[in-house]
Amino acid sequence: MSSTSLSICIPTYNFGKFIGETLESIVCQLTDDAEIVVLDGASTDNTSDIVRQFQANCPNLRYHRLDKRGGIDRDIAKSIELANGEYCWLFSSDDVMRKGAIAKILSQIKHGHDLYLCKHTNCTLDMKFVSEHPVLRSNEAVEFNLTNQSDRQRYFELAITTESFFSFLGGIIIKKSKWDSVPINEMFVGSCWGHAARIFELISTGLTVKYLAEPLLDRRGDNDSFADKGVVNRYRIAIDGYHKIGDVFFGHKSYEAYHIRRVIRHEFDLRTFLEAKVLCWKNPSREDKSVLDSLFRKAYNDNYLLYNLYYFIYMFSPNLLLYAAKRTCARIKGYDYDTGS
Repeated sequence: MSSTSLSICIPTYNFGKFIGETLESIVCQLTDDAEIVVLDGASTDNTSDIVRQFQANCPNLRYHRLDKRGGIDRDIAKSIELANGEYCWLFSSDDVMRKGAIAKILSQIKHGHDLYLCKHTNCTLDMKFVSEHPVLRSNEAVEFNLTNQSDRQRYFELAITTESFFSFLGGIIIKKSKWDSVPINEMFVGSCWGHAARIFELISTGLTVKYLAEPLLDRRGDNDSFADKGVVNRYRIAIDGYHKIGDVFFGHKSYEAYHIRRVIRHEFDLRTFLEAKVLCWKNPSREDKSVLDSLFRKAYNDNYLLYNLYYFIYMFSPNLLLYAAKRTCARIKGYDYDTGS
């Protein structure tokens, strides 16, 4: 067994503006049996300089820089491959770890579950608190064996957001030997959900999960690296990706795939689609309305009368009316909808 109990694995690319604050929140909590592994996907900014400054005073921080970008799915896998810890805590390079979080995780992993799932808070870009992000419908820590059908169905029923399905890196602490027991699934490389697919693949061979019903990190908002090609494309990544996960691992008509689709509809509700429709109208060169239409049909493809009504509202609501309503709501809240300020 490794003498290192916990590796905080941080894949990064061009986050030099934020990674210093991330590392500062972690380094001060490190113990002899915990380490940081930064996997740099060939950043072109000052990420390397920032990390090496911390490395000079922190022997438990290891930095590995790739010669070229591997993509988020391969970079996550590589960061865990480089880790020495018995457990790996996947962590984003712009979020902030809460005080005492490492001590709490070191205490938890002594119980030996395959995966621990924690909550986080949502913050603004400058890290002002906004809300606590929901994951499961439980206010207490609870354990599940996802290989057991009844346990798995109970878990899927309690899911509120895709974070319960391992979408968010910072919420996942996984046993390295369990992760290593299956290879990266090439079917999901490039989807941005390679790590989630790998975890789902473990269910067939045995996967115990403990949900920790408390936030252990603060998530930086307005800095979604998946949204660099527009809002509609960001929706596509989530909706196509999680529909595929449900269909591949459980079958489209399964109980589990249904609940994955339910959670997707919770995250991408009618209002979300109507707002995206306005964005397509305002900026058609960046936001593709035809893609958005297909995503709506996919998200609401379960045969319920209510969803037929949603489709009618989505398709036939006038863009100008939606835009005016959004501007009015923004003005009431005290900001300019067009500039976001």
